[in-house]
Amino acid sequence: MNNFIYHNPTKLVFGKGQIARLGKLIPADKKIMITFGGGSVRRNGVYDQVVKALEGRDWVEFWGIEPNPSVETVREAVALGRENGSDFLLAVGGGSVIDGTKLIAAGLLYDGDPWDIVLKGQADKTVPLGTVLTMSATGSEMNSGSVISRQETKEKYAFYGDYPVFSILDPETLYSLPQRQIACGLSDTFVHVLEQYMTTPGQSRLMDRWAEGILHTVIEIAPKIWENQHDYAVMSEYMLGATLALNDMIRMGVTQDWATHMIGHELTALHGLTHGATLAIVINGTLRVLREQKRGKLLQYGERIWGIADGSEEERIDRTLEATKKFFRSLGLSTRLSEEGIGETTIAEIERRFNASGVKYGEAQNVDGAAARRILEACM
Repeated sequence: MNNFIYHNPTKLVFGKGQIARLGKLIPADKKIMITFGGGSVRRNGVYDQVVKALEGRDWVEFWGIEPNPSVETVREAVALGRENGSDFLLAVGGGSVIDGTKLIAAGLLYDGDPWDIVLKGQADKTVPLGTVLTMSATGSEMNSGSVISRQETKEKYAFYGDYPVFSILDPETLYSLPQRQIACGLSDTFVHVLEQYMTTPGQSRLMDRWAEGILHTVIEIAPKIWENQHDYAVMSEYMLGATLALNDMIRMGVTQDWATHMIGHELTALHGLTHGATLAIVINGTLRVLREQKRGKLLQYGERIWGIADGSEEERIDRTLEATKKFFRSLGLSTRLSEEGIGETTIAEIERRFNASGVKYGEAQNVDGAAARRILEACM
């Protein structure tokens, strides 16, 4: 294993009824700004629970953080937070609301444009924040990362701030989600694991088994969610699995990839496609194009996750790639760019953007513009 430092300060508060603990989790002297998305929390009762838990406290609301949160919206929230002297943020929503709030937390303590922080890739100082999670996918509730879009230029980049002080995870908040959102959340969770697992073989038995445990869980619970979205036990596994997939745990001491995510971010920036939906498409091209580089892990993944142990190595890898594609299709997601009306113009633009920024992703740092093109062409 490689050297590493692991420190995750986020307190997870898990289970039904835990939103009622908000008043004890946020210091009494804080001026709170609560951030929301489009209003689903009013319909599912979460808003009322939050208001009741914070009765008598000093707080202001900011609504409208959109899917794929934009810096344009963050600028408005920063202005409101400054006007009200907010010194604690509470993000109530899914990964997009949390990601946007992480940039608000940094922007409140920065004199310039919040987009500067995104371009820098790292926030120097942040206002503390907590979260009430209502959509499981990104793991943002227990990591320091955030991804922000700029609508003016159709750009989307990641930056790192601070971890949430606490995150409340009540599986009952997932009961009313549309199936499309859950499908994209399961896809996001699955590919988060693959980005940390499908790299170099033989690095850590422990990390491999933890990662494989999450993959198995996602595969097993997906059909059960479609059968009964109000099954508390199943939704608990989903909610916690999505958190564990990207809370730094399964990456300790091992190489990581993230090329699929970086290509997916460009598809979202250019076409507005939901993040989890982009991953369901791109991961198949990534595994096909980089099959030789990932041969050892593909064979291990095929045997341990899909039970593919017979035949030649080439046959086993082919069957493993097919099983992976079928899993995403079982979620009702596209696995080809052509299904989303995306073609050569977009491929050329993503290749240009990769080359212009000089980036090289993947565990071998070899996914440049030309490799991104090959991956996208393999997704057609």
